[in-house]
Amino acid sequence: MTLFSEDLLGGRAIVAAGGVGEEVCDELTRLGARVEVFGPELGFDEEAAARWVRARAPLHALVYDAAPSFGAGGPAGLQSAVERGWFSIRALATEALIPAQSGGKLLLVGPAPVVGAHAQAATAALENLSRTLSVEWARHAVTSATIARGPASSDPELATLICFLVSPAGDYVTGTRLDLGLIRVS
Repeated sequence: MTLFSEDLLGGRAIVAAGGVGEEVCDELTRLGARVEVFGPELGFDEEAAARWVRARAPLHALVYDAAPSFGAGGPAGLQSAVERGWFSIRALATEALIPAQSGGKLLLVGPAPVVGAHAQAATAALENLSRTLSVEWARHAVTSATIARGPASSDPELATLICFLVSPAGDYVTGTRLDLGLIRVS
């Protein structure tokens, strides 16, 4: 049984950055979205990122998964996860979402708290960024939210929540943190 109609995301282009999982990308595609993968091969070259975004516009949302950049954690993982997220967000917002004047969505997914030291700090940093951007870019109709993985969250749960948030039903969710999989109910 599927939760969403197969054309729910028809006509929407969603950028998957940071290492968004295959299951999430497959579900977005199944629901009609065009998924574009913003990969690490761009490094931190702002002009290359701007060209990449402009070549794929119009774009409607960004899903950034900090887990791959965070790696095994520690201070370096924390810094990497936040820097990669901001680089992706800035490129998409300044080159597509804001100039299009039609709004868009930013979803930031933190690493699971059990993957290494500072994982919760990385999620908190993304949450702070999301809350700040929800105020700063509200005038551009750009919304943002953070998904905090729990120790029991699963890929299907993450995919379902992301699909909901990038759909029209998620238009009013902004500046918030959604905690996923804190407990397992059987």
